[in-house]
Amino acid sequence: MSTDATIAEICIAACADTYRESGEVLAHAVGIIPTLGARLAKLTTAPDLVLSDGEALFQSEPPTPGDADAAPPAIEGWAPFRRIFDIVASGRRQSMMGASQIDRNGNQNISLIGDWARPTRQLIGVRGVPGNTANHRVDYWVSRHSARIFVETVDMVSGVGNDRARAAGMRHHQLGVIITNLAVLDYADNGTVRVRSIHPGIDPQDVVAATGFPVDFQSAPRTRIPDANELHLIRDVLDPHGTRTREVAD
Repeated sequence: MSTDATIAEICIAACADTYRESGEVLAHAVGIIPTLGARLAKLTTAPDLVLSDGEALFQSEPPTPGDADAAPPAIEGWAPFRRIFDIVASGRRQSMMGASQIDRNGNQNISLIGDWARPTRQLIGVRGVPGNTANHRVDYWVSRHSARIFVETVDMVSGVGNDRARAAGMRHHQLGVIITNLAVLDYADNGTVRVRSIHPGIDPQDVVAATGFPVDFQSAPRTRIPDANELHLIRDVLDPHGTRTREVAD
């Protein structure tokens, strides 16, 4: 196993791992690292995963980002925007999204910062996050792990956390993992965020300091390093132009 993997490459492999048990579902990935993770999964452990061009076309294989001259993949299907709602409601989709805030129960905010009546920052709104978290698995990607993002209580709930889902009896609510540039986080039996693994070379105390609520890290192993085949696919097939460094520097 190679030991020269960068943090970006470790994060891509961690994103790919979220699709191992998914089967034939539509991958919805927001961001460079999550997108490369879904494409890596398609080429390795999740061949039935459905990829799209980000709009309406289903693709037979991953495209090469940053290469305008590359031939586009064959088109295998078409799903206009109105059909996406049917796919979401059926549960045949899996999302990895970003977050402006996440609290200890997995509630996510991408809408605003500050008080609802007079926010200090207006963000992008709740978008489709409530429907996603009500209907299918949702994971989160945070490129800069900090206490400004991991907060005790979110200013507004966009994505439904484990506490609210249990109180509302949401049958199809499933939060998976939170992947950051420092660690992989998941949820304890009581629904609260915990440290699942810490990336190689990262001091565990840096994870604690960058999280705005207490987290247990004592038994957390190191995040796995992608194997030689995965590194070849990341570096030479999926991302030869190094777009992954735009979100996480080497």
